Order: sequence, then structure tokens, then C-alpha cells
Amino acid sequence: MRVDLNADLGESFGPWVMGRDAEVLEVVTSANIACGFHAGDPEVMAEAMTVATQRGVGIGAHPGFPDLQGFGRRRMQLSDASLRRMVQYQLGASLGMARAVGAQVRHLKLHGALANMAAEDEAMARACYEAALEVAPDIIVMVLAETAQQRAVEGLGCLWAGEIFADRAYNADATLVDRSLPGAVIHDPDAAAERVLRMVQAGAILPEAGDPIPAAVDTICLHGDGPSALAIARAVRSKLEGAGVTLAVFEGRRDRHQPT
Repeated sequence: MRVDLNADLGESFGPWVMGRDAEVLEVVTSANIACGFHAGDPEVMAEAMTVATQRGVGIGAHPGFPDLQGFGRRRMQLSDASLRRMVQYQLGASLGMARAVGAQVRHLKLHGALANMAAEDEAMARACYEAALEVAPDIIVMVLAETAQQRAVEGLGCLWAGEIFADRAYNADATLVDRSLPGAVIHDPDAAAERVLRMVQAGAILPEAGDPIPAAVDTICLHGDGPSALAIARAVRSKLEGAGVTLAVFEGRRDRHQPT
């Protein structure tokens, strides 16, 4: 049994520091690096990519809504054309910076409100992913497992990886519990680690209420921001390794039943 650990990184901006990227990069196997719209800047992007490459961590572009003040967590209504160009612009920046520092972008993951909306709306997810594939046809699309995001990539026939979350509670339809609700974000490292191990072993998402949801568990998200982020990342890695789970960068799949 093997699984990838990913974190959203490169989210600092100028003198404002978000997260502990260098330390988290010692724990994870993949990194989703902000592209400057919801967080990050060119210097931060270059540094995160450089360190990730030095540590053998897989790099992904992490596009979000143009919302620095709201950290990309506020919903926006954009036309399909605007969504497509927004994704392409950020992916292009990521690919260009990676080339400049001798790195490689191998996957794409939507951020924040953009990701949550795409998890509910297959047409929106498809517009974002089609746009990315026009720029980078071989890129692996990281999706929220068993949501509209996954249905979109299955329809497109592209390479994808199913993601579950270590520190977020789930609804019965495999979407994430809204951050404004009690218990939506899990802060206790031991609780998060135990929950992740159960999901990996079950090959399923475990919602707060309802039956387990069988899912392609290719990668586990460990958020890079927040005071307990690093402790959760370390606890999850330790718990999985202690149970004999191999941690490695995902390869991508085209079928939900195909092992990575």
C-alpha cells in the first residue's frame, strides 16, 4: 500500500510569511505551490520550487481566484472564458518559473473557493481542467475524490490523482464541511493521523455522518498554513509509516479502479 502526502505551499507574500514551507517540505512528497493570485509572489514561488526539487518533492501548480485579501476562500462568479484564462495564466507562470529554476511542474490542483465550487459543479471543473490541459497536455490533475472534479477528469480521459484531506471534515456527498461550521477543520495532530490511517486502510472517505465512500486515495492533503500544520504533517507521516504504508509521489491514473 502506498500513498502521497501533499501540502499547499508558497503562500507567503512579500514580507508577510504564511506557513513553514522549508520544514513541511521535509515531510511531504508533493507540494502545491501558489501561483500569485490567491497567495504567493515570484520570489516565494521560485524558492519553494527550488527547495522542493532539492528534496525530491513533486511540484504542482495551485491556481486560485484573484483574491489576495481573502486568500482565495471567497466565492466568485466568473464566466467560463474568464475561468479558463485565469487557470492558464497561473499555470503558465508556474511552468515558466519552474523552468527558470530547473524544476518541473507535474500536477495541478485548484485552490480554496475555486476548488470547492468545482467540486460541486462538473461543468466548471471541466472548464478549468480543459484550460490547463491546453497548456500542459500531460499534466496530472489532482481532484477532490468522488466529487464533480473527479467526474470531470474521468470525462476528459486525462491523468488524475484522487485526494483526501487530513485536517478537514467531510459531508455525506464527499464535499468538505464549510470552514465556518464547528468541527470543519481538525486541529489535533493525533486525531488527524488516526483518521487518515483509517481512510487509507479502508480506501474510503469517512464522512461525519453516513456510510464510508469508496474512493481513489492517491494523495493526502496536509495544509501548510495554520499553527498545527507542521505537527499534523509529522503525525500523519509517522502514523502511516508505522502501519507499513509506503510514502511516494503519485503517478496518476485514468480509472478509479486502477492503482497508482
